Amino acid sequence: MTENTIIYPTPMHEAAAKTIIFYFANHNEVEAVLLTGSCARIGRATKDSCLDISIILRPSIIKKKKHNLYFHWENFYNKEDVFSDLRKAGQYSHIDLDIIDCDFTPGPHGYTSGPDSFELEIGNTVAYSKCLFEKDNYYSTIKKDWLPYYDKKLRDKRLNMVIEYCLNNLDHIPLFVERGLNFQAFSRLYNAIGEFLQALFIHRRTYPIAYDKWINEQLVEILELPELYEKLVSLFKVDINSKSLLIEKADGLRNLLDEYIR
Repeated sequence: MTENTIIYPTPMHEAAAKTIIFYFANHNEVEAVLLTGSCARIGRATKDSCLDISIILRPSIIKKKKHNLYFHWENFYNKEDVFSDLRKAGQYSHIDLDIIDCDFTPGPHGYTSGPDSFELEIGNTVAYSKCLFEKDNYYSTIKKDWLPYYDKKLRDKRLNMVIEYCLNNLDHIPLFVERGLNFQAFSRLYNAIGEFLQALFIHRRTYPIAYDKWINEQLVEILELPELYEKLVSLFKVDINSKSLLIEKADGLRNLLDEYIR
């Protein structure tokens, strides 16, 4: 198999994808059609998987064309039997379509927001997607600009920022536990774990797929850190009523931050 091989989980997924290609290839403003998500990665999708599609437009026209494209796409999607057949294939087997311009810009990252989506958006668009249609070299140029990773200056800035937010969450856990706010402490721990993963991928100059799923695939297969996966799994064995255990898990994640990133 080549890296461009696509194996759809059902014939209905494949038929829907081919219909989407035909539909959007006839729109002059469309630069590329991408398959993303689990269907783009061999062996990850099931009959219940949605078909994740990204439609690429140039930044100069996306504001003018995006709304109109969505409007006509919704009409097309609702009347075509091939998409009705897909919806019957599995419990959540529908089309999840997004229209984007590949103008990747870091968004807000707050102290209680958990990890932001900057690296996720890049990774799922240029590193883990499959190009189903490309009109010219616009998308290929985008891939070259962002692969294998973005520039060192931005990387260093974002790594320091994410570590700061991760530590802030960890520092708050004992304070919330002391006040009996155990659910808030757990929420901070969960956000810190996501930020740990975000910092880990930035540190390794590797794009992530997600911070809340496919963790085994990412740590074991992509980063080749099977021992870290086992350590991270142990942090989720939490008794919400155990104050000492919540603090212990926070300390454990802080130790992983020192061991693998700082």
